[in-house]
Amino acid sequence: MGQGFGSESPRAHAETSHRPPARYLIVIDAGGSAIARLFIATREQVAEFDAGTEEVVRMTAGLVPAKCAGASDWDRALEGHSAAERSAADVYTLAV
Repeated sequence: MGQGFGSESPRAHAETSHRPPARYLIVIDAGGSAIARLFIATREQVAEFDAGTEEVVRMTAGLVPAKCAGASDWDRALEGHSAAERSAADVYTLAV
């Protein structure tokens, strides 16, 4: 079957470790539009998307945001944002 017909056999499952779950969701202004940024516990960003999506509403339901994005532990993760954007950002700690 060298002509490309048929189905390929499934590959063997590789036992690899999964990425850690997202621990923080930050809703922050980025040049006039709100974006949502997901971070793992080490403050490494794993996703970024529009903060107006339904997923953000679902993830933050019942959570109270903190205004701690200006803290020094967020310096590296949010280095592209101004001090004003960081101080106004909402930081949600997600249940793992």
